[in-house]
Amino acid sequence: MLFDAAGIPRAKEIIVSDKKDIEKALSTIDFPIVMKVVGPVHKSDVGGVKLNIKDLHTALETFDKMMTIPDSTGVLIQPMLSGIELFVGAKRDNSYGHIILCGLGGIFIEVLKDVQSALAPVGKDEALDMLKSLKGYKILQGTRGQEGVNQDILVDIILRLSALLKYAPEIFEMDINPLLGTSKSIIAVDGRIRIEHK
Repeated sequence: MLFDAAGIPRAKEIIVSDKKDIEKALSTIDFPIVMKVVGPVHKSDVGGVKLNIKDLHTALETFDKMMTIPDSTGVLIQPMLSGIELFVGAKRDNSYGHIILCGLGGIFIEVLKDVQSALAPVGKDEALDMLKSLKGYKILQGTRGQEGVNQDILVDIILRLSALLKYAPEIFEMDINPLLGTSKSIIAVDGRIRIEHK
């Protein structure tokens, strides 16, 4: 996958399209797990995401339900991870080139719209300035006894995305949302890439 080539850490995932393959998949991913429908774009809107599944019986039931969702082609299984939801992405502007984006992820990006941007290529200091300019920066630092995120790793991910765009200019849009961040690690849980040649 593209994230692996760029060195962006991502959650282990297995896609199953047949119920009989679920047990095999679960021999390599421990409970609790997350299951997401494959096919529909807005998974949450169609009931296509189930978190914190703790046993095989619930996993099998969830698979059956998700396969009845229109346009579903399979189910993605991942370990249940926790952390602060982050967003890193890019968009190509035909006049200026690629713009790198970052902010708090998950529903925060839609509700708070707290996103910073910079023209690629982005350097280390510029990436750190993007983070510090976020209204939610205190959340990244850790507040009220809550653990913050490892900013060095987050900056590194921004730099890796910037480098990737140099070698893959056909990427028109890219969203890595969410990345789950803790003080020790940041892992991409979901991503979307749109390719468009000039």
